[in-house]
Amino acid sequence: MCATFATLSFEKRMKKIIGFCFFFTLILQTNCGAQAKKWTLEECVQYALEHNITIKQTELDAQITQLDKSTAIGNFLPTLNANANHSWNVGLNQNITTGLLENQTTQFTSAGLNAGIDIYNGLQNQNRFRRSQLSIIGAQYQLSKIRDDIVLNVANAYLQILFNIENLKVQQEQLAIDEKQLARTEELVNAGSLPKGDILDSKATIAGDRQRVINAENTLLISKLSLAQLLQLEKFQDFDVAEVKNDAKKSEVMLQTPEAILAKAKENRMEVKIARNNVAIAEKDVKIAKGAYQPNIQGFYSFSTRASYADRITGIQTDALNPIAPTGTFVNVGGTNYDVFQPNRSFVFGKAAPIFDQFSDNKGHNFGVQLSVPILNGFSARNNVARNKISLEKSKLALDQSELDLERTIYTVYTDANGALRAYESAKQALEARENAYNYAKERYAVGMMNAFDFNQAQSLFTNAQSEVLRTKYDFIFRTKIVEFYFGLPIIK
Repeated sequence: MCATFATLSFEKRMKKIIGFCFFFTLILQTNCGAQAKKWTLEECVQYALEHNITIKQTELDAQITQLDKSTAIGNFLPTLNANANHSWNVGLNQNITTGLLENQTTQFTSAGLNAGIDIYNGLQNQNRFRRSQLSIIGAQYQLSKIRDDIVLNVANAYLQILFNIENLKVQQEQLAIDEKQLARTEELVNAGSLPKGDILDSKATIAGDRQRVINAENTLLISKLSLAQLLQLEKFQDFDVAEVKNDAKKSEVMLQTPEAILAKAKENRMEVKIARNNVAIAEKDVKIAKGAYQPNIQGFYSFSTRASYADRITGIQTDALNPIAPTGTFVNVGGTNYDVFQPNRSFVFGKAAPIFDQFSDNKGHNFGVQLSVPILNGFSARNNVARNKISLEKSKLALDQSELDLERTIYTVYTDANGALRAYESAKQALEARENAYNYAKERYAVGMMNAFDFNQAQSLFTNAQSEVLRTKYDFIFRTKIVEFYFGLPIIK
């Protein structure tokens, strides 16, 4: 008796502990769910535009084009370079004072300044500057195109999540209906109105419903992970979106003709703008290459000075031991040759002059104009022009192809949007018919005039019709947004 009482008390305590843990877990989950962020489409798009790696790379490419423009501007400015040199000559070298070869160590210092400027070079600098401006515009076009593509991809992924959410609700509602129907079937079987086999059919239907619910949950989870990875979120496990109601309304853009949409797209679409800009860049490249055919005129100026650390001659003195010396020249006087003598003098050496005095005394200037006329340069200029002309033709063909691709895309998305609208309307009509058939089958099954298998078939067709309405609805919404996108309307309004 005591053992039984103790056992009952222990069980009560355990129940209280389990109940408290369950209540605490429920509160914790509720708080976590309340704190979980629900992303709207606008937030997803903005986050993607701010953190996408491709956009950041394209922005860096745009910065490079700005540097190219700075380089092109710098080509108009003169060049200015300073130089300095200090050297030691060790061994047998010429004495700059006496002009004799001697074994000695001498030091020299030199400095200079060189300047140059292009006066005329076939307008190459002007064309390079204009090309750099076109490159900046092209980089901006490319950045806009990537941003548009990312917005479109994010919108598609977001709408896919909303479709999966609604599809999951349909499957869950169908499971709940079938579970209630199982209870009703059991009552009818117990009352003898239906055979026991109908219970097995109902349970099989519920098992299929649960499988479809699981598949819908997995599909929803995968679609959320796909969008989170597209946004490049670090913590994507808890990512979720805000559920918004999307009405499948026919856009006013669909009242336009494909020709009108195409004309509008040619004005707004970045693909065409990029192709046109590439043609303009290729034309500048041809002009730059042709500039090599023309003469090149440059102005130049240089300044130089030098200093030596060798001893210098400070004077001349007579040799006291041998004041005169023969010159090796003879003069004939009366038939007699006489040596010609001269004073025997030697140089007096002193220290080198002060460095700054030497820099001042040895300075020099050189300036002028240089003309260079191309005559024969191994066909490099001619081949470069021919190569750029080929690139220009390729750019023109790329522009034509871009316009053809745009035309084909416009007609395709326009046709797909109209087809999606008709499919959505047909799906709604089919759903209405399947709903009526399902309600009729439910009434017949309730009075025992239909077996469980046929009733489950009607119910399955009704569920499939609901899913098809959702699928065609979101397909129509997305395809309509694509048409609006090519017409120049923003995805997010």
